[in-house]
Amino acid sequence: QVQLVESGGGLVQPGGSLRLSCAASGSIFRLNALGWYRQAPGKQREMVATFTSTGNGNYAGSVKGRFTISRDNAKNTIYLEMNSLKPEDTAVYYCNLDTRRIGRFHDPIYWGRGTQVTVSS
Repeated sequence: QVQLVESGGGLVQPGGSLRLSCAASGSIFRLNALGWYRQAPGKQREMVATFTSTGNGNYAGSVKGRFTISRDNAKNTIYLEMNSLKPEDTAVYYCNLDTRRIGRFHDPIYWGRGTQVTVSS
């Protein structure tokens, strides 16, 4: 059974920073299969950051240059470092496991419960 537990959300002023964590357990296969999504009120869930096949970050255009995805293999954890935060970054941020990113096409897709990020003065 896969479990994804996000943490690190909160209220931050515009221009501030936050670091989100996603602790993964179970049959995740590789941390490169994990990624971050977000959903703002009234909007569809969107990809924020994932890993490429070479382990580099792949980012939505709206966060490129401000957000950084990283991983700690020893802790089975991925992170999302968010800098220069804007009010439009306000959303629930979800950790996602999709093994299609690592070439496996018959596994379920998993989601964490999410962590709220609010950017406001």
